[in-house]
Amino acid sequence: MCGISGWIDFQRDLTREQPTIDGMCATMTCRGPDAGGTWVRPHAALGHRRLAIIDLPGGAQPMEAATPDGEVAIVYSGEAYNFTELRDELRRRGHHFDTDSDTEVVLHGYLRWGAQVAEHLNGMFAFAVWDTRTEQLLLIRDRMGIKPLYYYPTEQGVLFGSEPKAILANPLAEKAVDADGLRELFVMVKTPRQAMWSGMREVEPGTIVTVDRKGPREHTYWRLQAVAHTDDQETSVAHVRELLDDIVRRQLISDVPRCVLLSGGLDSSTITALAGLQLARSGEQVRSFAVDFVGQTENFVPDEMRATPDTPYVHDVAEHVGSLHQDIVLDPDALADPAVRRATVQARDLPLGLGDLDQSLYLLFKAIRGHSTVALSGESADEVFGGYKWFHDPQAQQADTFPWVAARTQPVRRTNTLSPDVAAALDLESYVADAYREAVSSVPVLDGESDFDRRMRQICYLHLTRFVRVLLDRKDRMSMAVGLEVRVPFCDHRLVEYVFNTPWSLKTFDGREKSLLRHATADTLPKSVVERVKSPYPSTQDPKYAAVLQRQVADLVAAGDPALSLLDQKWLREALAQDPTGIDQEARFTFERALDLSTWYDIHHPTVKL
Repeated sequence: MCGISGWIDFQRDLTREQPTIDGMCATMTCRGPDAGGTWVRPHAALGHRRLAIIDLPGGAQPMEAATPDGEVAIVYSGEAYNFTELRDELRRRGHHFDTDSDTEVVLHGYLRWGAQVAEHLNGMFAFAVWDTRTEQLLLIRDRMGIKPLYYYPTEQGVLFGSEPKAILANPLAEKAVDADGLRELFVMVKTPRQAMWSGMREVEPGTIVTVDRKGPREHTYWRLQAVAHTDDQETSVAHVRELLDDIVRRQLISDVPRCVLLSGGLDSSTITALAGLQLARSGEQVRSFAVDFVGQTENFVPDEMRATPDTPYVHDVAEHVGSLHQDIVLDPDALADPAVRRATVQARDLPLGLGDLDQSLYLLFKAIRGHSTVALSGESADEVFGGYKWFHDPQAQQADTFPWVAARTQPVRRTNTLSPDVAAALDLESYVADAYREAVSSVPVLDGESDFDRRMRQICYLHLTRFVRVLLDRKDRMSMAVGLEVRVPFCDHRLVEYVFNTPWSLKTFDGREKSLLRHATADTLPKSVVERVKSPYPSTQDPKYAAVLQRQVADLVAAGDPALSLLDQKWLREALAQDPTGIDQEARFTFERALDLSTWYDIHHPTVKL
């Protein structure tokens, strides 16, 4: 797992731009704390920061291959879980390897198959190949978008990086956010290609961007397709288990310590249990980590989203599986620490406003990094198997918008936190409506499908192409900010394709959410977890956290912080006037939004174009 960056310029001599190239690469140090390097030629510069996972001594990058017609160089981020099979195939075709790294396999795969190498890979990846033979740059991203990749077209070429900060380190890139970029900050919708920074684009999942003297162009090598599902219930359950066993086995491969993230829900518990079974065969004990908050279990209050605290279920799984388990317990001061907030906003490059969910995830990953370098996560199972409550809410099913927008009942996403002028300029309601129409228009159709099954296919597609990308991006940024590689078994494209095409009646055959997953793995889990109702990632309920935020925002207001001009001043004053012991959720969200915006302004000094 690494960070990549680069600069292609067909007019400029980049051998004279080493300080700028080094600066772009240096922004990725958190993603690759183990080593770094650059590869510079007159019109192409590639930068790499390495987090060593496979072949620790031999996988240094940038990596190049000499051919009779010229050099080919690669910078690669991610893991190809089938690299050993691909290496064997390439050896049979006459290729010679000097290392045991998956990067060299991908490089030789490009030499053999060209851009079609992407179709041969099983994994999470984002990489760039500069081919001096054709003077072309290829930017290639994995099918589900687990690993990030951005680019910024210039008059004479392109800038690219794993994160926007690598691109923004180049003086050719303007640190500006326009109206569409701001809209993305305030809606839970991931618009394709929208990088939020003006002029910057995100490489779409399953896409290859080719850059030459004619400019950039895109080619989609993978997208979800509608295919008739012919397996019966028993066969479908068995195949899901077969896939999961293979996926977890592959994703446990590592030359460094690995662990699992455990929340006590069905998804993470499944990964923990299957990892435990796999490792036990070689006499190894699986290690697990969970996040908790001081006093949360003892003082837990059920709400609409979370009916139960996580910790009792976490401990049931740890005991059942026999994992070497550790709870990472956080207090309000740690969650509200301005240094922690700055680290999370800097990691994301934007104030995306998920509040303590970002801070706690960052602190969890930071603690884990002291023990492990690789972690397996249960992320994305809800999107794949249909786990969220709104999947099963008739009103959300029938709504003419994104189901998670229709089902939103908590007040923490109200747009009246924006100033009236900003709210009018952004017109978020129309933006969401347009994004929804565009998203639905691309859903694949299966002939003969009932209206209901077609609608549920649409809802599943929206989650797999819009909703999950927000969560995957968050997971990547928070983990890589501390140099931790998080793998996402439920995003294996084979599993995604198979479950996407199972009819809704099979996804819910026991009258509950995630029927296929539950029945495929029930034999590995404690009964308490098999029967537990879906509960999202935890959030602190400690009123002290909100009270600390209130004091911090009051200081910003007193100092006349310019970032707060985006927010509704009347509403901000009312929130600040609330009793610190009884701050409501809407006020707490406003405080988190204000602090994120202020931190973002302080880090980047962006130009906001409305």
